[in-house]
Amino acid sequence: MDAVVAGTQRALFVLPSYETGGSQRVLLTLLSHVDRRRFAPELVMLDATGALQHMVPADVPVHDLGKPRLRQAIPSLLRILRQRRPQVIFSTLGYVNLAILGLRPLLGFGTRIVIRESNLPSQALPHLRGAAALRVGYRLLYRSADKVVAQSDRMRHELEQTFHVPPSRLARLRNPVDVAAIRGGAIAPTRRPGPGLRLVAMGHLIHQKGYDRLLEMFASLDADARLEIYGDGAERSALERQAQALGIADRVAMPGFIRDPWSSLAGADAFLMPSRWEGMPNAALEALALGVPVIATPQAGGLEEVTAACTPGTLTLADVGAPFVSALRALSPRRDAGLRPSLLPGDFDLAEVIPQFERLLLP
Repeated sequence: MDAVVAGTQRALFVLPSYETGGSQRVLLTLLSHVDRRRFAPELVMLDATGALQHMVPADVPVHDLGKPRLRQAIPSLLRILRQRRPQVIFSTLGYVNLAILGLRPLLGFGTRIVIRESNLPSQALPHLRGAAALRVGYRLLYRSADKVVAQSDRMRHELEQTFHVPPSRLARLRNPVDVAAIRGGAIAPTRRPGPGLRLVAMGHLIHQKGYDRLLEMFASLDADARLEIYGDGAERSALERQAQALGIADRVAMPGFIRDPWSSLAGADAFLMPSRWEGMPNAALEALALGVPVIATPQAGGLEEVTAACTPGTLTLADVGAPFVSALRALSPRRDAGLRPSLLPGDFDLAEVIPQFERLLLP
């Protein structure tokens, strides 16, 4: 494990868990595709549990600290960083980013630290526990990173203006979407039988994702419309009770986390994202890659910038309530059964993103 081929850079990727979040998927996708002739990637897990473990390539060493809480994990994290002595460290969740940057003076060697911000700070931080302390941490520590990766121009602007990250240390990097693999898993789109709209949402069942307000809006649609929400999370029971109270439980399915939901997603009339805040939501990008139109709230992170590169009607931003419902009612059930052409702008494709990411990792 200790041998690193001459010319390669030992790169440590750090995650808290294999929880099914967009940031985790982005990091594991980047880890999987970096050029092994240039980088020797290793993965440090605070707690190696969760449904995304299958995304870790067989050639990547995994260091499991066995500490679900960051506070408990910090001594072990410092120990493994000192032991492995990487040329570069990459992290993508705000509280882990802050911990790594805070440990930098204790490492005892020069290493490059590249962090990626996972949510739009102005929208996400007010909802997080310890928001005031996080804001201070961002202002004090983010500017010390060698590179801070933003998912959109708006995020990059916020990091510069609000948290004083020098422009020279900021970079915009699109989320990597493996378009070929996703489309390869959806050759035969599937669709729930019946004449009405077939709608899909996908993500963690948590307050951030706004599925409670989606159910309220969906209840106003015709009785032959159907909604599937893929994912698991703390709000499942509350959402099930809400669907019962609204009288739509027979029209709403929550199948849980599905590793490859591409066929079901490809068969939908639209993908819905009622989020309260986001960074650059992967699920919406994946829907576009499958040719599925997206209806999202304006709070859904960097999607506003994506609309400029999409044809009209591809990506609709609508406020919760009457505007969102109007966008839903403007949909028509699809007539064709095949896989539709991709609607995703080309700069999100793996082939475009990975070379840019590799340049950020290098000095």
